Amino acid sequence: MTGTTFAAVDLGASSGRVMAARVGPDRLDLHEVHRFPNRPVRVGGTLHWDVLALHGGILEGLRAAGRDAGRLAGVGIDSWGVDTGRLDADGVLLGNPVHYRDARHETAVPAVHAVVPPDELYRTTGLQHLPFNTIFQLAAARGTAQLEAARTLLLIPDLLGYWLTGAVGAELTNASTTGLLDATSRQWAWELVDELGLPRGLFPPLRGPGERIGELTAEVLAETGLAGPVPVTAVASHDTASAVVGVPASTDRFAYISCGTWSLVGVELDEPVLTEQSRRAGFTNELGVDGTVRYLHNVMGLWLLQESQRTWASSGLTADLPDLLAAAAQVPVFTALVDADDPRFLPPGDMPARIAQVCAETGQVPPQSVPATVRCILDSLALAYRRTVRRAAELSGREVEVVHLVGGGARNALLCQLTADACGVPVLAGPVEAAALGNALVQARAAGVLAGGLAELRSLLCATQEVRTYRPTPGSGPGWDAAEARLGGSRA
Repeated sequence: MTGTTFAAVDLGASSGRVMAARVGPDRLDLHEVHRFPNRPVRVGGTLHWDVLALHGGILEGLRAAGRDAGRLAGVGIDSWGVDTGRLDADGVLLGNPVHYRDARHETAVPAVHAVVPPDELYRTTGLQHLPFNTIFQLAAARGTAQLEAARTLLLIPDLLGYWLTGAVGAELTNASTTGLLDATSRQWAWELVDELGLPRGLFPPLRGPGERIGELTAEVLAETGLAGPVPVTAVASHDTASAVVGVPASTDRFAYISCGTWSLVGVELDEPVLTEQSRRAGFTNELGVDGTVRYLHNVMGLWLLQESQRTWASSGLTADLPDLLAAAAQVPVFTALVDADDPRFLPPGDMPARIAQVCAETGQVPPQSVPATVRCILDSLALAYRRTVRRAAELSGREVEVVHLVGGGARNALLCQLTADACGVPVLAGPVEAAALGNALVQARAAGVLAGGLAELRSLLCATQEVRTYRPTPGSGPGWDAAEARLGGSRA
């Protein structure tokens, strides 16, 4: 079998991976060549990303990919959105980027809304209100020496791409998470930038998925042992945008759940939905590949379970996830429910205690065991998915016949079955590595290895990737209707 090898760098909230993807007209496979931790660091009361460690992990991963493949045809980087590095006039990073979970960001929300009301902001940017969006991060940093010294603002994949190539730019799918991009023109929202008193020079030129950033510098080639030239491509650098490319859909009548630390739940559209109903429902219009719009809502996701596991582990209550899920499957459905989007669940800390507190406040008996807490989390997530998929279809007019659940959550059979029961349509689970696959597909098309649009890229996914189907359990619908009514009452 023949194929061309690309390095797909996929950065998540807790770890980064470099994947070697072998791509040809009838071939698409990838394997992990290097994984490295992504550990935030709190210094002086501020939570930072250790971006230098991430850069070091990428270099080591590229070295491993070169050993594995012999020669790389390209590199692409995807990661989370909103967070930025700030460069001074010499192109030097001014401190480690601040983590989106740092509490300082939300302090700027009232000041921004005093200048630009929320409805006006939404009509311009189409972005779901999240207190850590870049627009609020920059407003919170106004008047600081660091922002005064900054001359260029780079999102995380763009910063890492800059260190690999020396080229400065902002990739569109990630720029659309900032709250500073015009959702209609797909350019920086300059009037908004001016109203907020931000220097226009901070915002670099925009580039679309598939555009070449540059080539690995001589220094990087020497560090990694790679033979040049090695192009670096601006893939869909927001990890959800890459994951949506990696959805093996055979029709446009689908919803997706990119399920990891966050669950991004939505549909793929050609145009943004900028109505007041959409704003009030908390939906965002982020950009995708080939001019598409990722119309979605952020659900808290597996963060609820991950943070609970950390709490239990620190107390000595260690248990493998498969054991926890098997035990949770024995707990009766709907024993306890919470609103997965409750902002109290956003910060790190004792998640089981917060879940118990919310249950008590809503007149429920809090979960009485670890398996009961896990079941509460999974039932609550499935209910949030149901609510979000149905609302996305209603607001966008897009019919949904199937839900594609990709990312790490695709391994969670209990969650997948609960989601099928809750949504009342089949759930196709997988691929787990959708973001890395989408990353590689965009690189391969840019290099001429593949041709066509999203439909052609996804047909290759359908032919090569394993997907498991979960069908709604007969008769399960009324129970979910009642659970939604019950939770709706407690949320009110």
